[in-house]
Amino acid sequence: MIAMRVRVLFFGQLKEITGVAQEDAELSDGARVEDLFERYGRRFPKLAEFRASVAASVNQEYSGWRAPLASGDEVAFLPPVSGGQGGGQGGGQQTAVGEDIFQLVREPIRPREIIEGLKAPEDGALVAFDGFVRNNFKGGKTLYLEYEAYEPMAYAKMREIGAEIRAKFSVRRVAIVHRLGRLEIGETSVWIAVSAAHRGAAFDACRYAIDTLKRAVPIWKKEYFAGGAVWAEGEVPSQEAISGPSESSS
Repeated sequence: MIAMRVRVLFFGQLKEITGVAQEDAELSDGARVEDLFERYGRRFPKLAEFRASVAASVNQEYSGWRAPLASGDEVAFLPPVSGGQGGGQGGGQQTAVGEDIFQLVREPIRPREIIEGLKAPEDGALVAFDGFVRNNFKGGKTLYLEYEAYEPMAYAKMREIGAEIRAKFSVRRVAIVHRLGRLEIGETSVWIAVSAAHRGAAFDACRYAIDTLKRAVPIWKKEYFAGGAVWAEGEVPSQEAISGPSESSS
């Protein structure tokens, strides 16, 4: 007897393997995340090969594989995020927490406009990171990139990074902006800035922001070449990020 229905989403290369961006799935009572993935693994054998590198989320939070599911849950299966090999705002949404800025945009990023909103008389330093598209990848000539994101979850994780920065470092404002869609060589894909009274905190917080974003925010990069395209190898979210109380339960 069918006891519940969940929404299932796939991203990046997993979406290409299954041909499914999102669909509803019917499950029996007591089903777990791993049961849902195994069902799709039987339907798409190639998907099962990615089990060790796939992360799962439930309702836009990283989840353990043994987490129980409930009717109405949104379950996403996520390939490694785009970190790995390293890499106006009117076109996207914006969210602000206090004085911090978090954006996913589809138009060119304009740092100068953001900087003017970050500086204050009490600050003594502003450190920015500008990550832009290079023209090569593993010896091949890159033509352009495409980025996609699990947007609601990406915003949530960006806000978490902002909160972590404020807990760890003496900073005043944080801005994290990531571009989505097609990017040409030389265009900025991610821009981060931190303002603070002292340069040490600003440098440390900026480095923490980009390193954590590359590990935890669900954004994926596809590299296009003359002969084809590949999804960039990425990083699997840390156990700290994905573990939950249900992970250790049997």
